[in-house]
Amino acid sequence: MSGENAGWAKRSDDVIIGTYTRYPATMVKGEGCILTDAEGKEYLDCLAGIAVCSLGHCHPVVTEAICAQARQLVHVSNLYYTQPQTELAELLTENSFADRVFLANSGAEANEAAIKLARICAGYERYGIISLAGSFHGRTLATVAATGQPKFQEGFEPMPEGFSHAPFGNLNVLEAMITDQTCAIMCEPLQGEGGVRPLDVEYLKGLQDLCRKHDLLLIFDEIQTGMGRTGSLFAYEQLGIVPDIMTVAKALGNGLPIGAMLTRKEIAASLAPGTHGTTFGGNPVVAAGAVATLKIMLEEGFLAEVREKGDYLQKGLEDLAGRFPLLASGARGMGLIRGLVLTEKGIEQGGAIVKALFERGVLINFAGNKALRFLPPLIITRTELDQLLTALGEVLGECKV
Repeated sequence: MSGENAGWAKRSDDVIIGTYTRYPATMVKGEGCILTDAEGKEYLDCLAGIAVCSLGHCHPVVTEAICAQARQLVHVSNLYYTQPQTELAELLTENSFADRVFLANSGAEANEAAIKLARICAGYERYGIISLAGSFHGRTLATVAATGQPKFQEGFEPMPEGFSHAPFGNLNVLEAMITDQTCAIMCEPLQGEGGVRPLDVEYLKGLQDLCRKHDLLLIFDEIQTGMGRTGSLFAYEQLGIVPDIMTVAKALGNGLPIGAMLTRKEIAASLAPGTHGTTFGGNPVVAAGAVATLKIMLEEGFLAEVREKGDYLQKGLEDLAGRFPLLASGARGMGLIRGLVLTEKGIEQGGAIVKALFERGVLINFAGNKALRFLPPLIITRTELDQLLTALGEVLGECKV
């Protein structure tokens, strides 16, 4: 690392708490699917800020909406109504199962709201929430407790009470874990951080049946799979299973920090004034950006194109798995959240593969210590997908097995 990138990295490391392992690049510009660092090197961004910049970087319509709102009104708190917040909530309810929305600042905060709603809705003696092994629900203390990966909890014990984790895909074990204190089952329809691992549709239907049988709420965490990522606005639409509560974030603001919890009116009624809140959630500037983002995603043909490009990427990844069977065993995912599942030999080199792609100017990551994860902007072209697949093939070809 040298030059401008190194200079900015040192200044940053000298003053920012080191909770991140960063790559040696200081990004200074983004346009579409391309990022540019402080020394002018360009990168094909197939991570999109971890599924956030789904319309690409600095989409002109979103940027204009942000600037226009910033010139008019930036913040008033939630003591007053604002037009962008109302318009965003209307768009979300008109295009989902929900008729009530709570706007937050992030996915973790949206999940915190979902956890609190499930508990207060069930009554004070029913507070247990069952989530799944391998899940990821956020970095706050409650959402870390809900997360089914012990590595995120280590060093922060004791965890808040009431969270348990069922084995992935085993419905009988999960039902045996339900007690009189259980109020909800929480899951991601597709585990992103867990290695791009979809839940089987029959299993999800089983979860829904268990919720009905035991009077539990079904919470879908669509923070990564929502907002068009899977080829429908929300993944639940393709699965035919409607949750009671759903959380979204990441791509909702196409780069601006926002999260949302969606539910039905009768469930939302448990949250009376004063029971929950946020200072910045639904901020006018952020909400205006989200409105512009959502309107573009709802344009005719947009989501169909995501599904077609997702199929194209899936086929390309399957072809690579066939060419390199010692490193990869297959590909999985939905829409434009795809994973190349690595073999044991491949897992040993997962980090090195990501680094080699970074050096070639292609950004991806390694998820769940299982799969290479691809989350390109939904506007990515087939030419750019070919660029990704070519670079990945070159890197896999250079791996020692």
